[in-house]
Amino acid sequence: MTVSQHQFEYLQRMGIDVWMLRSAKAADDEKIMPGINVQDVSAESPAVKRDLHELDILFEQVAGCTRCSLHTTRTQTVFGVGDRQADWMIIGEAPGADEDRQGEPFVGRAGRLLNSMLLAIGLQREQVFIANILKCRPPSNRDPKPEEVTACEDYLDRQIELINPKIILAVGRIAAQNLLKIDTPIGRMRGQHYEYGKTGRPVVVTYHPAYLLRSPREKRKVWQDLQMAMRIYREIT
Repeated sequence: MTVSQHQFEYLQRMGIDVWMLRSAKAADDEKIMPGINVQDVSAESPAVKRDLHELDILFEQVAGCTRCSLHTTRTQTVFGVGDRQADWMIIGEAPGADEDRQGEPFVGRAGRLLNSMLLAIGLQREQVFIANILKCRPPSNRDPKPEEVTACEDYLDRQIELINPKIILAVGRIAAQNLLKIDTPIGRMRGQHYEYGKTGRPVVVTYHPAYLLRSPREKRKVWQDLQMAMRIYREIT
């Protein structure tokens, strides 16, 4: 697969070696992984404006949620961030300490690596929507409990419904298993084409950026997952 100069730079940041042909034309390269334009909300249809309003309502509901005990230990909820009409939705596990303080998912080192992963396929962070299975941080960054996932499940389902992404990238074992309702090890989930619920919306599974920081040799596998996700996306658009 050919990559553009920009993608080459971001792959280098991820620690992935890529061979490039000197004869490759930049114009052709840029067509391989096109970005997605952020849409002008002011020009959208009444139906889209209604969905955006519903997202605002959902945000307020999440901010005041007391469905599980995590509300007693959180600094704030972490609803999600990004383009609310995005074609791509990135779903992780749960907020960490930095996310709990800032109210935004995937910040810090793991967030910067996620940004590089997205840039490698031509996407800015602002062009996707990023959310988590849980909206509150579990104490000491422990794994989410089943009852906590259940308490947040309706919120995530509604987010997906209103944002209506064309493809979902599930990052990390816990996110993937809970989203897809399976207990398959993440190593076996990689490379498979899943579908979310009854919508048929494609889901691609890859490793969590925090895991990649501990296991940098796995970054090449993530690059393969991202390529697969982009191929699927291009086929459906």
